[in-house]
Amino acid sequence: MKLRKLLMLLVVMVLSISIIAACTSKDTGGKEEEKPSKEDDKDTAQIDPFDHSEKYTITGMTFRFGDPPPVKSPGLDLINERFNIDFKPEIIPQGDYTEKSSAIVAGGSMPDLVGFQANDSRFYQWAEEGAFLPLDDYLKHYETLGAIPDSIYNAFKVNGQIYGIPRYSNPYPLTPIIRKDWLDNLNLEIPTNYEEFKSVAIAFTNDDPDQNGKDDTYGVAIGENVNPNFNMGAYWDFNTWYHQNEEGQYIPGIISEGRKELVQFFADLYAANAMTKDFAVLNWADTNAEFYSGKAGIFIGGVSGMSEDYMSGLLEIDPEAEFVAIPPFEAKDGSVGFTMGSGNSGILALNAKLADDPGKIYRALELVDFGKKFFPKEERNSENEDFDWMWGKDGVGYNMEDGSPVRVPNFSSDGLAPSTYFIDNREHVPADAQIKYADDYSLPAMKGLVDSLQQMLESNKMYVNPANGVISQTDQEKGTDLTQFIMNEQAKMIAGQRPVSDWDKLVEEYLKRGGEQIIKEMNEGIKEKGYTDRVWE
Repeated sequence: MKLRKLLMLLVVMVLSISIIAACTSKDTGGKEEEKPSKEDDKDTAQIDPFDHSEKYTITGMTFRFGDPPPVKSPGLDLINERFNIDFKPEIIPQGDYTEKSSAIVAGGSMPDLVGFQANDSRFYQWAEEGAFLPLDDYLKHYETLGAIPDSIYNAFKVNGQIYGIPRYSNPYPLTPIIRKDWLDNLNLEIPTNYEEFKSVAIAFTNDDPDQNGKDDTYGVAIGENVNPNFNMGAYWDFNTWYHQNEEGQYIPGIISEGRKELVQFFADLYAANAMTKDFAVLNWADTNAEFYSGKAGIFIGGVSGMSEDYMSGLLEIDPEAEFVAIPPFEAKDGSVGFTMGSGNSGILALNAKLADDPGKIYRALELVDFGKKFFPKEERNSENEDFDWMWGKDGVGYNMEDGSPVRVPNFSSDGLAPSTYFIDNREHVPADAQIKYADDYSLPAMKGLVDSLQQMLESNKMYVNPANGVISQTDQEKGTDLTQFIMNEQAKMIAGQRPVSDWDKLVEEYLKRGGEQIIKEMNEGIKEKGYTDRVWE
């Protein structure tokens, strides 16, 4: 009897286990169901981040140096096919971007993806106002976005959440470059201080440096907002918090003694007709055109992001054109070196209205992630399918020549490559990558210039701007207008419409209009970051 009861109990247990197993099999495919951790509570992992079954329309806007690509092209078609989207990017020339993008947003038409320049206070302001989507729960799904260090993302947090994706920038700033062939023609040397700089610029204006017998050249190409600012070191950099006031607070370079020296330098050039005369109304694209049309002999360049289309145009005009970097000058305090870049040249944010459509969020971020994909030199060939696609296919957007990819002429202006259209099309280079920036270019003149820049920058110390990643509420509210005000007044000083002797009055105006509070808030943030002395690396 006991045996029979025992057998019945075993049968019941087996049946119970079978029922549980059947339920488990039905609900989870035979696998034990895993309870989500607290870390994954907000994760929308029930949706496959890489499911392309539904087609989305994705809009975006960003700035671009140079002319925008066409709205219909083979490169855009490749993007739409690969990601199953209808991608509608609006790419606006950098000089017009702030005004036009603000108008678009004010009109209620903020696109899905929004680009900002690195120091654009609107990003933080709009993030505070709830315009953007918090990204913390999504970034980990992507190869590149998930590998960007938290220390970089920290600069794009508002109220503890990540709202921005950094557009990669190498640590090297844009710095002045000069026509070496013009120096050679006039038996001049690369300038080593601002007095020599001024003399060279005036010689480029008066002494026929291109030797064509015409009075058609001048020294320095410069445009609106005193851009480029031709600082020859952190001491003169208007964007850098290098100088300190009597209370020991860091102050913005735009009101520093170094900036005053630079404004006087420009005023001297303007009086000598040795710089662009209509600089105050010349946008960035036209400033580039002034230099690359062979009119001016001094401009700026960088180790990445240079336009070979512009360079090709100049070489057609003057095949002998040659460029070199100008090393930093020694400042009055003995410092030598440019300001190290912040590690980003822009920010990308997602419209908060996407929150109700996780599938579209994932597709948009997949697009962003691919645009930032890094290809080492040995992987830049037609055998790498991703690279071949990114550059618009071998034989169409580029050609393999001697084992290296060479973009075809007008690849950007004709929109031949997908790389042209990403809202963020700058590769995010891993920290351990060994980069030779000249490898990205095909023109010998461009390769020579970029090599010159890289060697110069690597052989000099770089100043770490203590203001990197520090946010001032007052700056967010007033900074853009205040900077524009002081830029306009300094432009008047350069053009002789206001005396440089008014400098102290101008600084006082800046402080009264909100500058004093900005300095206070920025120094509180700098102190929180632990800066005590100037840092050079």
